[in-house]
Amino acid sequence: MKTSSQINPQENADLRILVFNCGSSSLSYKIFRANNFQRIETFVYGKAHRVGVKGTKASFITYNYDGQTRKDVVPIGSHKEAAGLIFDYIKKNGIRVDLVGHRFVHGGNFFARSAIIDAETLKKLQLCLPLAPIHNPISLSVIYASKKNLPATRQYVAFDSAFHSTLPPVAYTYPLPKKIVKKFAYRKYGFHGLSYLDVMGKAAAYLKIPAERLKMIVCHLGTGGSSVAAIKHGHSVDTSMGYSPLTGLVMSTRCGDIDPMLTIYLMAAYGYRPDSLLEMLEKKSGLMGLSGFSSDLRDIIDRKDKKQAKRALDMYVHRLKEYIGSYLAVLNGTDALVFTDDIGVQNALVREKVCQDMTWAGISLDLDKNRKAGSDVIAELDSKESRVRVLSIPNDEERVICLEGLKLLGNGL
Repeated sequence: MKTSSQINPQENADLRILVFNCGSSSLSYKIFRANNFQRIETFVYGKAHRVGVKGTKASFITYNYDGQTRKDVVPIGSHKEAAGLIFDYIKKNGIRVDLVGHRFVHGGNFFARSAIIDAETLKKLQLCLPLAPIHNPISLSVIYASKKNLPATRQYVAFDSAFHSTLPPVAYTYPLPKKIVKKFAYRKYGFHGLSYLDVMGKAAAYLKIPAERLKMIVCHLGTGGSSVAAIKHGHSVDTSMGYSPLTGLVMSTRCGDIDPMLTIYLMAAYGYRPDSLLEMLEKKSGLMGLSGFSSDLRDIIDRKDKKQAKRALDMYVHRLKEYIGSYLAVLNGTDALVFTDDIGVQNALVREKVCQDMTWAGISLDLDKNRKAGSDVIAELDSKESRVRVLSIPNDEERVICLEGLKLLGNGL
């Protein structure tokens, strides 16, 4: 197999790029067949679901290749195990891979753009692990699994925080002592940037209005992590996540916004250690903590007649509406409200509840359109009376990561 250091993108008419996208409870993968930037098509794809999830339903993985779809219901205890299943499938079917790309959530101050993976990059990625304790370690585990299974194939990383580098100081600055902020580089970074970049472009193309002329509020609602972004004229101007992916919305196992004094009280009065607090806030809170039985919103909706499940669903929606309302104020109104990622495009009930009683802001949902909307195509959800366009747009972070790989190749990777 050729390594990417031997590949000239101008000469290779059929470059195969494998892209991994680690969610907190999922692992998406796609293999693209690319002829530089002229033709990029997906020919293998799939996703591992409920990775490491303790819920009422089993984990499973899907494979789509050569017109065939396969679903295996198997225990998947970690992202490393999920990657192993994917590599087994690739090898079994004799699929060639020339380059491997990875989504990496938080690059801190070490990475401002995508980078090839070498010994120095790996050292810096290790230093980034505490910045996103759920995502960064699992992404690194998949990188090592890739090195083990495809040792001669070059790899690269694309970072999720780059899209939010346009945040104005008023949005990214924390009101802490200046010397502390400067010493530790504390600021709002924001995440899900690859998804926002993809969806922003799709929304602009669909509405036939350049992104530079649009104001959007985009809700990235995943089965693990979720966030909202205010996007003005093609640039992120605010977002719900901060220095880490812990803040903002109520998520599957993450608490989102809480009073920071709560953690100080737990340490000072009850002897909680930082590592145990982190475990609680990152992995035992959010929907898991509220419901007491599952971190998966689909499980909670199935049992919404139960008191704890109903409260979890209501709090999920309430927090999301809080952020939409605040970003309406930041943007001075919006042209479009967009839902994306798994829950965003698949869950009509969540969209209905979020848009309920929002006519004051010009947002009116067509309930019939909403119920019938497909999850694999762009869908219009707004009613005729709505002043704001409401869209459901499936994202394709993997394609964005693929494009980053082609850029690196063009720069002499």
